[in-house]
Amino acid sequence: MTEIKQKLGQNYGPAIRLAVVSLILCGLIFPLVITGLAQLVFPSQANGSLVQLHGKPVGSSLIAQNFSLPIFFHPRNDSASGVDPDITVQDAYSQIPRISSATGISVDMVQQIVDQNKEGTFWIFGAPYVNVLRLNLALIQTGNIAYSKF
Repeated sequence: MTEIKQKLGQNYGPAIRLAVVSLILCGLIFPLVITGLAQLVFPSQANGSLVQLHGKPVGSSLIAQNFSLPIFFHPRNDSASGVDPDITVQDAYSQIPRISSATGISVDMVQQIVDQNKEGTFWIFGAPYVNVLRLNLALIQTGNIAYSKF
């Protein structure tokens, strides 16, 4: 019987030790090191790219927020996952009349806000886009009475 235990220990001992060491290295030490490095090098991205208004986090620039009031730009509703934070410039332009009508802000001023928040794409690939959360924060910062409770 002890001979069988000794054989099992010789056969499985190294595999068990390797599994435990791998678990500690890959499951604990590596993630902690990478998280620490990310916090040092890319603190905003590592913390979710949070956007703040009056010192309070109001959302992430990486994930769509659910805006449904007519005074705000709405994220696109045809996104497969529903988490795309950006819309095309054309989609933003199509929402300008609704926002202008609901807030009393001139169409030209809302269009200027859209134009100021355009983000490019890489070289010639893709179309310009705008981040919905940034657009809505720009609207809030106009000081219009429609946004007084924000």
